[in-house]
Amino acid sequence: MARVVIKKIVELVVVLFVVSIGTFSLVQLIPGDPAVASLGEGHTPAEYAAARDEMGLNDPFLTRYWDWLSGALQGDLGKSLLPPNSTVSSQISAALPVSVQLALMGLIIALVVAIPVAMWSARHEGGWVDRAISACTFGVLSIPSFLSGLLLIIVFVNYLGWFPRSQWVRFSEDPGQNLYHAILPAVTISLLEMAMFTRILRSDLCSTLRENFILVAKAKGMSNFRLLVSDALRPSSFSLITMLGISIGSMIGSTVIVEVLFSLPGMGSLIVRHAQQGDMPMVQGAVLVIAVIYVVINGIIDISYGYLDPRSRRANV
Repeated sequence: MARVVIKKIVELVVVLFVVSIGTFSLVQLIPGDPAVASLGEGHTPAEYAAARDEMGLNDPFLTRYWDWLSGALQGDLGKSLLPPNSTVSSQISAALPVSVQLALMGLIIALVVAIPVAMWSARHEGGWVDRAISACTFGVLSIPSFLSGLLLIIVFVNYLGWFPRSQWVRFSEDPGQNLYHAILPAVTISLLEMAMFTRILRSDLCSTLRENFILVAKAKGMSNFRLLVSDALRPSSFSLITMLGISIGSMIGSTVIVEVLFSLPGMGSLIVRHAQQGDMPMVQGAVLVIAVIYVVINGIIDISYGYLDPRSRRANV
């Protein structure tokens, strides 16, 4: 198992290096002049040229990349080009907890709903309950996050008035109010993952329930509930665990849309606001942090396969 972990860590380092190159390269394509974003309109060409030279924009690509990467490895992601020109790290540290909380809450809500619903559906395979759940999950998968978010806002914010739309209270200030303000955005994020997890787990559970060891357990008089929970759920969760890693990326993408819809001060709003104004250092730093989180979580998921299915250890050695 130690060899598998070391191999995965080496792979993670290589992937993160490639991600850093891709992040730096793609952000260079953002339209706009960083000098104009930093100084504002109305300055002379000489002043803009001096600002570009000061920011190192006239240096070769590899020089600029190495300067940025060496700073990032030391925790220095640069300074924002927009007033008050605070550090990128400080703004990300303020916005990241909002996005992480929404993603974690969305993931927990999706799992808490999907696991029992999938077990119920698999228990009644082919019956009207199974067909109704399959139809509902298919319907949810066909609705994009921005549309489901708008529908939830119309119903629960505008019509019923149960939730606020554009307010945020940090957990450290008031945990109760924080959860109250976060629940609707988190539900919006969770809907697609909830439907996907339900369909995947239901399919694997149905296959597992046809295995010989399940039939033997049934013949011994074991109850259906115990069969599902103690015998069928664990071997059926391999695909679900795989999807958890993949879903991190889609949930991070969903937070961008949801944070804009609900006017929340998270990473999504931060990236959109600064990208519109050509703030390259901020966009580079924010995208890199999100990419690192995504890659690291997927690496942890890969390592966890060895504990769920020992066969994967031999395959990776």
